[in-house]
Amino acid sequence: MTATLLDGKAIAGQIRNELATELHAWTSQHNIQPCLAAVLVGEDPASEIYIRSKRRACERTGLTSQLHRLPEDACQSELQSLIDTLNHDPAVHGILVQLPLPSHFQEPTILDAINPLKDVDAFHPENVGRISQGRPRYLPCTPHGIQQMLHRSGLKTSGKHAVIIGRSDIVGKPMAMMLMNRDSTTGAATANATVTVCHTRTADLPQQTRQADILIAAIGRSRFVTADMVKPGAVVIDVGMNRADEGLSGDVDFDAVKEVAGYITPVPGGVGPLTVAMLLYNTFLAAKIQQAMP
Repeated sequence: MTATLLDGKAIAGQIRNELATELHAWTSQHNIQPCLAAVLVGEDPASEIYIRSKRRACERTGLTSQLHRLPEDACQSELQSLIDTLNHDPAVHGILVQLPLPSHFQEPTILDAINPLKDVDAFHPENVGRISQGRPRYLPCTPHGIQQMLHRSGLKTSGKHAVIIGRSDIVGKPMAMMLMNRDSTTGAATANATVTVCHTRTADLPQQTRQADILIAAIGRSRFVTADMVKPGAVVIDVGMNRADEGLSGDVDFDAVKEVAGYITPVPGGVGPLTVAMLLYNTFLAAKIQQAMP
């Protein structure tokens, strides 16, 4: 039986529509326009595409956006100075530094420089620590988008075994914390999982992944997850976005795995649109938090 497709594009559209309605009412009441400031260093083609999609999504939802560009050869202090300016600008509610940065930048230092209240990617140590304690301010956009997808598709994680392939700070680690916390923004049903995190040193990876009720692949290796690695009927979430001459592919061998899994996300059109939707969600939330501060 072929797996049910999890349509991230449609779910992201639902979230954006809900945000637009709430945003219109809130903006009318407070006369504040939530604003996302994006910072792009250099001219990486993939980063250019991501930034354009995020700015278009802002416009469709009713948020304002700014784009600040620095040349490839900009120095660390120039970028930190720009972030400091945005930190102190009351018209800016969220700051996004597009990753990856050119190799001569110290990414952790740059991300640490963003005001935690404006850290809408949720990469700052303060925001990561709050997630680990189960009392988040903001949630990382991709893991939060996955939780929203599961919730809106009627798929529970409570009591299930979730296996995550990848231990990145952007997806793998925060996803693990969020799934094993006692509660979530969508309720306890999409938390309370038993979580296994796999990585490059994991012994007998297929034996681990075949135990997963929910399998999340986030390693950046094209079509790495094959049908023999998947438990029949499992939910398979593909976070990968790999570019090759033949086009985009995920971390999952979609055509083969869909014949084994119960549910599966496509690439493109799966997790990607939800990542952008949750960035808008965080920017609006940041505006509300900052507006409420004395």
